[in-house]
Amino acid sequence: MPHSASAKKRLLQNLRNRERNRATKSEIKGQIRKLLEAIRGGDVPGAKEHLKAVARKVDRAASAKTIHPNRAARIKSRLSARILAASKVAT
Repeated sequence: MPHSASAKKRLLQNLRNRERNRATKSEIKGQIRKLLEAIRGGDVPGAKEHLKAVARKVDRAASAKTIHPNRAARIKSRLSARILAASKVAT
């Protein structure tokens, strides 16, 4: 347990920030799941809409340093590649 007042405050800040970061990461994972389900279902236009939402959320998380910027780019790249592949199969 922290002893000094500043250490106690840091502990509270760390707990609050950890909850916020976990919630953001969980939302991103849920949106990615929805996008992948849309691709599996053959709903390419719906998947493109989900990609916009995922990209927005991932970019915000990267700018807030919740996730690494390279991870954000990797997520967007992989998902857009899957959508492209699904659209080629659909046509």
